[in-house]
This record gives sequence, C-alpha cells and structure tokens, in this order.
Amino acid sequence: MRKAIRSAMLAVSAFVIAGTTSFAQTDDPFTKGLAAYEQKDYAQALELYRVAATQGGLGAQYNIGQMYINGEGVGKSDADGVYWFRLAAFGGLALAQHNLGSMYDTGRGVPEDALEAVKWFRKAAEQGNSLAENSLGHMYDTGRGVAQSDVDAVKWYRKAADQGHAIGQANLGSKYARGEGVAKDFVEAYKWWNLAAAQGDLVAGDNKEILQKWMTPTQIAEAKRLSSEWRPVVSR
Repeated sequence: MRKAIRSAMLAVSAFVIAGTTSFAQTDDPFTKGLAAYEQKDYAQALELYRVAATQGGLGAQYNIGQMYINGEGVGKSDADGVYWFRLAAFGGLALAQHNLGSMYDTGRGVPEDALEAVKWFRKAAEQGNSLAENSLGHMYDTGRGVAQSDVDAVKWYRKAADQGHAIGQANLGSKYARGEGVAKDFVEAYKWWNLAAAQGDLVAGDNKEILQKWMTPTQIAEAKRLSSEWRPVVSR
C-alpha cells in the first residue's frame, strides 16, 4: 500500500475568506476588494485590501499575503507573504496561522523552523482549523518539531478527518491499516480511505483497492456501510 502521510498545501485566499466572513455592508473596502478579485482585477483588489488591512482587517491582511504568494497583482514574494500572514496570525486568524506554520515548515520566506511551524499549526488547530489539525498530525507523525507520537498523530488526523478533510481522512486510514497509534483495523482503514477517495484522493483510492484483497466480503460491506453513514462533525 502506498503511504499517504501528507500535509496540506497553502489554501486559496478568496475561497476561504469569502466563505467564512459575512459583511454588514457591501461598500467597505474589503468587500469591494473581494469583488475586484473575483473579476481578476488584482491591482484594484490589492489596493482595496491594503485600505482594509490598515484598518486592522485580518481577512484583508491574509488575502494580501496570499496574493504575494501567488504573484497576483504584485511580484511573487514569499517574504512579503510571510509578513502579511504574520500580521493576521497574531490577530488570531486561524487560516493565517496555518499558512504561517506552512511557511516555517517548508522554509518559504523564512528560515525553515519546525518548532515555529508546530507552534503556529497548534494555534490554528486549537481553533478547529482542519488544515492545521492535519498538518499538526503530520508533524507528530514524522517527529518534526515535536517528539514523534503515533497516538498524537492519530488524535489530530481524526479531528481533521471528522470535519471532512480528505488528506486527514487518508492519513487516518493509513494509521488504522498499519496499527500505528491505534489498534489495526482494516474496516476502519477502508472506511476512511473510501471517504477520502470519494473526494478525489487518488492515493486513498489505490490503497483501498489493495486493502480489500486482505478483507472478507463481510468486512468490505461493513466498511462501505460505515462510510455511507458517516457525517462530518462541526468544528469545535
């Protein structure tokens, strides 16, 4: 079976910020910036986000950082991306905290620092951010910036998986398949890989096809029943 221990990539700004923020009025600079971004007028979006950012808008600070990372309306700059992520992260925005952790984890825009990565992943994970929950699980799984612990890896993968995070589900399935941090259970492994595969995770799809060769028809049917009855839990 192919090992599916992976961390999440940086998230796309407009998708998350627009999807998690409500606005009382539509003429504020941040809302106008979102509209400009959707129209791919990145220069205008950046100008409006900067106005909102100077007013303390965490979403605007995050989005500016993402635009520097992507090179949208401005030259690509990981260092500038880190600067803006850090502002929003210190303000408590979980997504910015996760992305700042990712930058430290990979050494983009800052010197690679696993301890700092774990710190920021944990801050975001403790707010229920599924990206960070999976990333923190990955750090425990690999022993980067923290003592290696399969039990803690399973704990954080499960939190991400329970929210419907596909990579978290795939990683949790891998732990069940190998009996790492949890009792080996092919039914549970298949269930989580089946859920991840349904979201397009190709590694999980391959793994479940291989795994079923060691399962009985009854076990496979039970795993499929469990995955069909599964429902995501609300972030806590």
